[in-house]
Amino acid sequence: MKAINLLKLLFVTLFVFLGVAESTAQSGNIQGTISDENGIYVSGANIFIASLNKGTVSDFDGRFTLVDVPGGNYNVQITYIGYADVDQEVTVTDGETASIVVELIPTNYQLDEVEVAAQGLSGQAKALNTQRTNLNITNVVSTDQIGKFPDANIGDAVKRIPGITMQVDQGEARDVIIRGLSPQLNSVTLNGSRIPSAEGDNRNIQMDLIPSDMIQTIEVNKAVTPDMDGDALGGSINLVTRSAPQGFRLSTTLGSGINFITNTRNLNGAFLLGDRSKNGKFGWMLGAVIQDNDFGSDNVEAEWDNEFAFANAAGEEEEIDVNPYTKVFEQRTYLVQRVRRSFSVNLDYQFNANNSIYLKTMYNWRDDRENRYVVASELLDWDEVPEGDFTLTNNTPTRFPAEVARETKGGIDDDRNQNTRLEDQRMQNYSLGGNHLWGKAKIDWMASYAKASEERLDERYAQYKTEYIVNNDNSDPEFPIMTAEDPANTNDRSIFEFDEITNETQYTDEDDINLFLNVELPADIFGKGDGTLKFGARGRFKNKTRDNNFFDYGDLEDTFGLMSDIPVVNKTDSDFLAGGQYAAGLYPDPVWLGRLDLNENNGESVVEEFLPGNFDIREDVIAGYVMMNQKLSNKLSVLAGVRVENTQLESDGFRITFTEDDIISEEVRGENSYTNVLPGIHFKYDFTNNTILRLAWTNTLARPNYEDLIPRAEIVNADDEIVLGNADLDPTTSMNFDLMAEHYMESIGIISGGLFYKSIDDFIYTFISEAPDDSFGPGTEGFDVFQPLNGDQASIFGVEFSFQRQLDFLPGFARNFNIFLNYTHLTSSADGIRNEDGDERTDMDLPNTAPNMFNASLGYAGKRFSARLSANFSDSYVDELGGNAFEDRYYDQQFFLDFNSSYAFNNRLRIYADLNNITDQPLRFFQGVSERTQQVEYYGPRFTFGLKYDLFKK
Repeated sequence: MKAINLLKLLFVTLFVFLGVAESTAQSGNIQGTISDENGIYVSGANIFIASLNKGTVSDFDGRFTLVDVPGGNYNVQITYIGYADVDQEVTVTDGETASIVVELIPTNYQLDEVEVAAQGLSGQAKALNTQRTNLNITNVVSTDQIGKFPDANIGDAVKRIPGITMQVDQGEARDVIIRGLSPQLNSVTLNGSRIPSAEGDNRNIQMDLIPSDMIQTIEVNKAVTPDMDGDALGGSINLVTRSAPQGFRLSTTLGSGINFITNTRNLNGAFLLGDRSKNGKFGWMLGAVIQDNDFGSDNVEAEWDNEFAFANAAGEEEEIDVNPYTKVFEQRTYLVQRVRRSFSVNLDYQFNANNSIYLKTMYNWRDDRENRYVVASELLDWDEVPEGDFTLTNNTPTRFPAEVARETKGGIDDDRNQNTRLEDQRMQNYSLGGNHLWGKAKIDWMASYAKASEERLDERYAQYKTEYIVNNDNSDPEFPIMTAEDPANTNDRSIFEFDEITNETQYTDEDDINLFLNVELPADIFGKGDGTLKFGARGRFKNKTRDNNFFDYGDLEDTFGLMSDIPVVNKTDSDFLAGGQYAAGLYPDPVWLGRLDLNENNGESVVEEFLPGNFDIREDVIAGYVMMNQKLSNKLSVLAGVRVENTQLESDGFRITFTEDDIISEEVRGENSYTNVLPGIHFKYDFTNNTILRLAWTNTLARPNYEDLIPRAEIVNADDEIVLGNADLDPTTSMNFDLMAEHYMESIGIISGGLFYKSIDDFIYTFISEAPDDSFGPGTEGFDVFQPLNGDQASIFGVEFSFQRQLDFLPGFARNFNIFLNYTHLTSSADGIRNEDGDERTDMDLPNTAPNMFNASLGYAGKRFSARLSANFSDSYVDELGGNAFEDRYYDQQFFLDFNSSYAFNNRLRIYADLNNITDQPLRFFQGVSERTQQVEYYGPRFTFGLKYDLFKK
């Protein structure tokens, strides 16, 4: 009710202000667009009328508006780093809006030797100008800059930005960590509209779903303003799609390549087509991208322990402390085909100088086909480990009996699944908005619908098991291995017995409706020149559902009792990237698995495997804000305001209860509501036009994951785990302080450095304990129990540095070199984290805070040839807390080295070649200390090449 009253108050206030603005409109306005030499709109241009001491900045669509301009003739000056200044005369009539169109020309356009180089730097110039003129602390990357790096998706492009590191999936950057804060603590928008998440158990946005060719600009807001969503504890990333150009544009890309891990091809193609009507009112842009990547990964996983249990001579359990050893070992081979498609249609129409509307749409669709082959060895329970069946060498278990499983993951045999597990992920967004002038009031609005979904139809597993003695070699803990004591057992199909064949379907979707309205009025409160008062309201209405099922086909044991009864495939590869000592061996054939007749009628529904994970969640957020942007002097400006957000959440799920005779399921509901008041203030001091100091104090929040609030219990028998909900979780809040100094160079460069500090309350972590008995179900005693809890307080302190420039002071061809560097250092602490015994752990870092992040690249941009060598480093950090320090899981450090080059035959046609992951950097987790590998996954380098064609006609 309070939120509704707040919304009513905002609308009443809106109409009062609009009435005042209309009734007092005795002057005129100036509206215009700014584009570059190719007709592409530019953002961040400074527009200034010296005689009135009045100015503004162009937005991402190159638009600008000056209101409350007295009638008369004026000289409007447009300045933009890297481009020549423009002076344009304009006549303003009282009560009317004058329109101008401005074209910028690069300052060194006329120098023949660096003509292409100048054009190559235009993207960097656009990004730096936008960053310089923004009121808050941001990092901006333009589409031209993205093209300088061999990044196929937006996730890989974002990792180049200071203070950002990425978590990867199958070698591609997926989940974004901003300034050391987990992916679910950050927000991602598309043209200002929230992108929904297809992840079932968190709020993470899959950044690898969107091809980089579809995006015009990436803007990372590290200190949010009151007119932005408050749930951006680490920061907010806004992806801006391509707008219609000033004239005709055609751009195509066609390429191919090879993934060296599987020696298979990759294909990619992109298409852009846009134009504007002769009267300039209607503009359109169409885009399409397809990427077909056939690759794989080589994986080794282990679970370490420092206790060993066995049956002593009396047949009783005896547990001893030993040196760390692997009690579980897995070798995995992945074969993947990832097909990414993206389509966009963007339209805009200007009715007159005061009114325009736009429609921006995007549809992303990715098919991820995967076969996975796993051989897993696990130490048997104590009662199956008699005293004479194991060996301790220097107090390290080096020989013991193990259960060994061979498993194939696949799917049904049809045109879509193709005997693989098909993960069908889609994200679509449709935004309708407008920009209007009503007297002195600037009004913008948007209504959007977005949906993300992930579907896995008929995902199948076939697993066969046996038991034999294994040799456990931990002499090199970075590459542990278990092998059969008797080598004949390794691939003896006659001893591997049927364990299970299953078929499951998973479906998750999230629907978002976003509405917002902003009003900006001139208000020179301190009498120092330009000033504005801005206010608005936003509603975000979200619904998320997950609907899974799971069927077991145990009756097939009578037909396929032994692995010798079924067809198999041999996946041994002497070039296995983790080392030739790992021999994969034999597995159930995925074609045989895909052709089995498995349906609901001949299988047994296993409700405990899926029902507790199903849910239906509704989250409504109503927000309102007011803020002012004022000059305190000719050099000092301030942006101050407050945002209020009210959250209402309802979640429906299921709880499973085990009795002696049956399994009982019941529906459960969780409800949560809260209101957050989020004040903020930003200071900007201009020592000169190109030297700026920024200071910000902001407040942000992060909402709990949806399903964490459901009072549920999910039993994952395959992993011996139990996942619990927590209806009493509080949102995480943070008070943030930022200081940043920036100097922009006329040679299109920047040097910047800054400090930031975050004081965080009620952060959420996963508490891990052990089930003391079978109260969660038969055989669940000893299962790991995972439950989200609020910690107490945490803090992050960080230092950022960035430098980039063209080395134009060097003689000859060397002046075409450029460098790009940024470095971020973090320290963090967290209080209130408890171990498995309930005791508070001390000297804890906040999970997911990488202490060091570094990017560097050396580029060359000549008249025809350009090349770039790029490096990206992120330090190791705690990824997941265990029950104690020994069990903590760390995400290991990563160092990526990429190279890309191109040769321009002319201004329209060029060829390119990219080499990714030159260092063959694996994804690696370690347990407790860096020597103990918990998972290492190799992807190998990837080479691509192709043609790019660009045609501009103004």
